[in-house]
Amino acid sequence: MRLTLLLLPLLMLAGCSSWEPDPEDIRPVPAERVLGFQEPVEGGGEVVVTRHFAMLGGGCYVAVMVDRQVAARIHVGEQVHFQVPAGQHIVGIATDKEDDTLCGMSRLNREELVTVTPHEPARLRVIVDSNIGFDIEPDVDR
Repeated sequence: MRLTLLLLPLLMLAGCSSWEPDPEDIRPVPAERVLGFQEPVEGGGEVVVTRHFAMLGGGCYVAVMVDRQVAARIHVGEQVHFQVPAGQHIVGIATDKEDDTLCGMSRLNREELVTVTPHEPARLRVIVDSNIGFDIEPDVDR
């Protein structure tokens, strides 16, 4: 009984972490929620952001920022592609100001510095971790 009471909270926390969607389950962000960085840039490259599935925050949209400008509103299991000049860019996530649920009232600001080259996309993933909440990190698995 004591062991069950000890393990139950750990199992509940594990359920709050995100998991990677299978490739066939990834959907593109609908055009009405893609707000910028769609025009090809000569000599530029691509930033690809995929949002993992999660129970925690699963009903929320998250704003994806490119160089601190809102570029898209992403939901779970979605992916978005951005066209940017080659070089370093700040890609981040923030509270979606258009979300009129409780999620839109939270504070969220996470950023990652990425180097974009013309031949290899910079891939990032939006995750949920039970310890830190939402985060964005390089997607080294793809």
